[in-house]
Amino acid sequence: MAAKAVKITTFAWEGLDRRGTKVTGEMTSQSLALVRAQLRKQGINPGKIKKKSAPLFGKGKRIKPLAIAFFTRQMATMMRAGVPLLQSFDIIAEGVDNPNMTKLVLGLKNEVASGSTFAHALRQHPKYFDDLYCNLVDAGEQAGALETLLDRVATYKEKTEALKSKIKKAMTYPIAVLVVAMIVSGILLIKVVPQFKAVFQGFGAELPAFTQMVINLSEVIQAWWYIILIGLVALGFVFKHFHQKSEKFRNFLDRTYLKIPVVGGILYKSSVARYARTLSTTFAAGVPLVEALDSVAGATGNVVFRQGVLQVKQEVSTGIPLNYAMRATKIFPSLAVQMTAIGEESGALDNMLDKVATYYEEEVDNSVANLTTLMEPLIMAVLGVLVGGLVIAMYLPIFQLGSVV
Repeated sequence: MAAKAVKITTFAWEGLDRRGTKVTGEMTSQSLALVRAQLRKQGINPGKIKKKSAPLFGKGKRIKPLAIAFFTRQMATMMRAGVPLLQSFDIIAEGVDNPNMTKLVLGLKNEVASGSTFAHALRQHPKYFDDLYCNLVDAGEQAGALETLLDRVATYKEKTEALKSKIKKAMTYPIAVLVVAMIVSGILLIKVVPQFKAVFQGFGAELPAFTQMVINLSEVIQAWWYIILIGLVALGFVFKHFHQKSEKFRNFLDRTYLKIPVVGGILYKSSVARYARTLSTTFAAGVPLVEALDSVAGATGNVVFRQGVLQVKQEVSTGIPLNYAMRATKIFPSLAVQMTAIGEESGALDNMLDKVATYYEEEVDNSVANLTTLMEPLIMAVLGVLVGGLVIAMYLPIFQLGSVV
């Protein structure tokens, strides 16, 4: 049965230091009595102490994955320096700005202080520490090499979050282009085109087909803009609902993403990098290969690779070498397969997989940089076509009128 998590509260306090000077501050603890005791240890005579009120909207700052990666690196550094585990929690908690992160760290400390292992304490917070993270820490505790495993986990988390950041950057840029194009077009159609329409009505002549088409589009948007807006919002909610509830829909999207020009290549390389990085980390930690592949399957971030890794696991469990199993799936690049084969033959599989991960992470970095460079002129071209097309549509009747005169 899992131990009940200790409730941590933030207290605002006032008191007098050894010189009699009034001091104030905040402290996170389980109870007001513990706050008083801690203040006295620091040479402060506590006065008024009260619970800090919760934020009016929401629960404060969200704990981001990057914060968990930084926490892991801090723990690894302190363990290597010989700082005791419980003291490491205190030091980290004092240096954190996010109250929710402070509560999380002190909660871990209290669970460990009550007799739980570090891995067991982490498992009480699955929102922030997944099975792979907990299993690696557990392996480190059992092997008596927690500082080494924490260092590997920290490196793994840092590399993973850096890779995710690059992917988000690659996906955000094309979306930004579309959003800007839609906003500019909407403003022109709603605000600018109607002004020209009023002018054209005084001509008494038939308008060019292109101009009439733009005017008709403007009238439709002005008359039905609220329905269009509601439809777009509803479409967003439907997409989000199916993405959360339907595994088939998510799988369809994963396969579709890999087929998108340029972006698909970036996602493919990132999945290879995640596969190699995760397998390298788990294998180096002493996790048996077949068990490690279970964790790897969920970390690739794409259903195509997840199914491929599960197929690799089945074949490896029957005695087939890892590189042969990878080649049979036909989804891994030949470089990754060949490097894996060299690693198996030389007995340095984790090292070779680490090199594969580093290579494809750099490939993703280069691809994202190239995409960013390519998108800049593309943005100008798209906006130029939209704005230029609308301007031409509005000025065509004026040009025709000038030619008649």
